[in-house]
Amino acid sequence: MEQNQSYLATEKVSKLMGKYAVPCIISLLVGALYNIVDQIFIANASYLGSYGNAANTVVFPLTVIALAIAVMIGDGCCAFVSLNLGKGNKKAAENSIGLSVLMTVISSIFLCAVYLIFSTPIITLFGGTVNKETFELSKEYFFYISLGIPFYMFGQAMNPIIRADGSPKFAMVSTLLGAILNIIFDPVFIFWFHWGMMGAAVATVIGQIATAVISLIYILHTKSVKLSKRDFYWNKEIVRRTLSLGICSFLSQISLVAAMAAINNMISKYGAQDPVFGQQIYAQIPMAVVGIVMKVFQIVISIVIGMAAGCIPVVGYNMGAKLHERVKKLFSLLLIYEATVGLIALLIVEFLPSQLIGIFGSANESIYYTEFAVKAFRIYLCMIVFACLNKATFIFLQAMGKAVASTVLSMIREIIFGVGFAMVLPLFFGLDGVLYSMPVSDILTAIISAVIIAATYKQLSYKCDSRI
Repeated sequence: MEQNQSYLATEKVSKLMGKYAVPCIISLLVGALYNIVDQIFIANASYLGSYGNAANTVVFPLTVIALAIAVMIGDGCCAFVSLNLGKGNKKAAENSIGLSVLMTVISSIFLCAVYLIFSTPIITLFGGTVNKETFELSKEYFFYISLGIPFYMFGQAMNPIIRADGSPKFAMVSTLLGAILNIIFDPVFIFWFHWGMMGAAVATVIGQIATAVISLIYILHTKSVKLSKRDFYWNKEIVRRTLSLGICSFLSQISLVAAMAAINNMISKYGAQDPVFGQQIYAQIPMAVVGIVMKVFQIVISIVIGMAAGCIPVVGYNMGAKLHERVKKLFSLLLIYEATVGLIALLIVEFLPSQLIGIFGSANESIYYTEFAVKAFRIYLCMIVFACLNKATFIFLQAMGKAVASTVLSMIREIIFGVGFAMVLPLFFGLDGVLYSMPVSDILTAIISAVIIAATYKQLSYKCDSRI
């Protein structure tokens, strides 16, 4: 049964934001929990500890590569569908969904094959050779995670498409089901069966399969659109437009991978020069700790992205319907909420870093583990408020159909600043330079974002006035 989405143009924007953003936030938080739950259980298993944590850190960016491709397809389709439903062009929306399913399946199988064939050089590239123990655990974890890549990508790509179809709660439930299964099986496989890194990975893959299956069931029974065989036929223009709208999401994730690769390698290089971490027995600690800090940051940024991405169907529909005043009001609300989330996160990482690292098995580690973790939390995330506002700006511009501006801004943050400062600052500050790279990047990006935000408000105001 098809569903009319005209209420997106009439209902109060704050209510729409809650309806779409909250399920999206929960979906992304649950998705983030896949990896962080693994790390918590791994850290508290005495036979894995910081070696297992370091291995998890090595593999994490490789899962982000899969996520980058999935969200490019899914977010691009979500924006395309919303814009075209706003214009009343349902045929193009249906074709975009069909082609997105096809692109996800093909790309996920290809990536899985690449990971399985080239696992050793890939792990080496991402800093897995910090010591022998970390390398072996990384290979074990990566093998099983790679087997689940097609299911992971399908679930992640379909999630925003399901939201665009007007079912944000279903999208949330599909991800939640997978996370619950992961949480159930992680302790069973790690502590009871003693399967180690394999157990953590298998638990994750089981959850991903569940999410993929329930997402497929929905795609076969969409509400606002009705798919047919012709929607899976190749249409070059729709593929181009869909991917162009999702390219910001891709670059945002893939540039994060580049930054993590640079950070992991700088940690390995300058950690070896540190009087404490230069010792083999402690060599894995900086990588394990920075990985944990990134995971905590991922929890915060999942909330931020969830709020912004949840607005994509609303923004896209209202832009398509030329209701610019509503778009402007939604942007204002979003920035206020994002800043609030960032401020709460800042207070937690600055005043409770010992409690945070305690969740990740610090009781089983040396004092150097806790000391470095406290410093890492306080330095690396000290500008997290700006990070939240930056991310919201990237996604909102994408939702407005401004793919080029969104992409350029994202690339400046993640590649020029993120990778650049991660490579340069350690030359002057050693291992601490890696930690300084994050706040410096966020401050400079915030300055550029402020200019773009002002220009966006001015443009929306002009369009509103021109309609009077």
